[in-house]
Amino acid sequence: MMGSKLAEKITVLQPLVELSDPHVLDDNKNRRSILSAMYEPLVERDQTGLFVPALAENWNVSNDARTWTFRLRGQVRFHNGAVVKAGDVVSSLRRSMDPALGGVLGTQGVFQSYLGEAEFHEEDDQTVEIVTKQPFADLADLLVDIPIISTSALDGGGLEEAGTGPYRLLSSTGSKMTMEPFADYWGRRTPALPVEWIAEPDEKSRVEELIHGGADIVSGISVEGKQIIEKTDKASLIASRSSVCVIFMFNLQSRTWKDRRLRQALNYALDRSELVAKVRGGGAISINGPLTPLHFGYDPSVPAYTYAPDMTRSLLSEAGYADGIRVVLDVPTILPDEAPRLARVMAEQYRRVGIRAEIKEFSNREAYAQMVRSKRMDDACCFDSSPLSTYRVFREKFHSGVRGPWWQGYSNQTFDTLIDQGRATIEASNRQRIYRQAYRIIRNDAPWLFLYSPNLYWGIGHAAGDWRPTIDGLVKL
Repeated sequence: MMGSKLAEKITVLQPLVELSDPHVLDDNKNRRSILSAMYEPLVERDQTGLFVPALAENWNVSNDARTWTFRLRGQVRFHNGAVVKAGDVVSSLRRSMDPALGGVLGTQGVFQSYLGEAEFHEEDDQTVEIVTKQPFADLADLLVDIPIISTSALDGGGLEEAGTGPYRLLSSTGSKMTMEPFADYWGRRTPALPVEWIAEPDEKSRVEELIHGGADIVSGISVEGKQIIEKTDKASLIASRSSVCVIFMFNLQSRTWKDRRLRQALNYALDRSELVAKVRGGGAISINGPLTPLHFGYDPSVPAYTYAPDMTRSLLSEAGYADGIRVVLDVPTILPDEAPRLARVMAEQYRRVGIRAEIKEFSNREAYAQMVRSKRMDDACCFDSSPLSTYRVFREKFHSGVRGPWWQGYSNQTFDTLIDQGRATIEASNRQRIYRQAYRIIRNDAPWLFLYSPNLYWGIGHAAGDWRPTIDGLVKL
């Protein structure tokens, strides 16, 4: 239950408050939380990660995993009063692929790369058919990130009234946004209170506002903020696992790092429990591959890269580097914010086994993302891989036939074949089995330095009631 009898509104403090275009793909949870209040996709994930109806009340897929048919809910209205029809869905899907929309931190062109050759049909006002050129059993992974917007509202020049979400926008400034419950919302749980989103970039100020009753939900809480909230009885702390993987991508276009023994050696040289303790205050779990336990294709039976200095020395010697090796680590100063500190702790651990690490810091995060996307990195670069979609992680980052935006030269034909089989396999348990096989291959080939998945934290006041974040870490009210 959200709120209390005495509360007049819910106040959410975030580092950023911004009404961005709903069809610009963005991993920023602040923007996505705001968008999720106003807009909705055809399908969404529940708290277990399963896909459930949103604007589509049901759907089916053909045996070849190419034709998807969605039946829309009846009489769902946009905030401008128009009824949602198949034409709105088709125009939204096409608009999401418009190259003029751009992207954030290198995400431009993602929708186009998957659906650029797809066909979209209006079977009738309530039925939409999507036909993909190749089998796409994981299409729902993509559709959860494509909100359906009103064509008529767009024709009128505004996005503010173009959504179907539980909240409609009342006002927006550079630092504050006010929304009211949408009276004609179709959902079972119509929100009872208005919500005010306020931008406060300074975490200390956000936490102080929470403790003094000026906020009901505060996001973007660090380990330091967590410790402050835990010491007060004026607010509560919510902790949640995340789908984020903090990793370093090896430059596999470099002849040196094509040798799997070297990549494994650098993985075995890391004491992840020490990394998590020093860098995240214990608030993270070690990972043994490119996925977290929240991911569909994660395999809990895969062994971890334990801290094994002797194994590191042996592998280095086998690869011809008995006297050690030099590695240049590229790190952004934000996203992940702890990247410079993380690299310094890693460098100290590497020094113990004869690996000389040089750290290069990059303060322009957008430029850093474009540098990595264009394959101009040094030996390894720090990233926080965030898609909750197993298929997206595998396809965009490892499939050598696709060579997606974050692919850095990895090639394994058996892996590629498994991913192609997975995308054509409709039955979920069989597809999961295939993706787990692929996961084991990536773990053993070690194209990344696998580090940890950080916990996410929120502070909540009494008016927030039993609020909890979504599985993908969003504030939904």
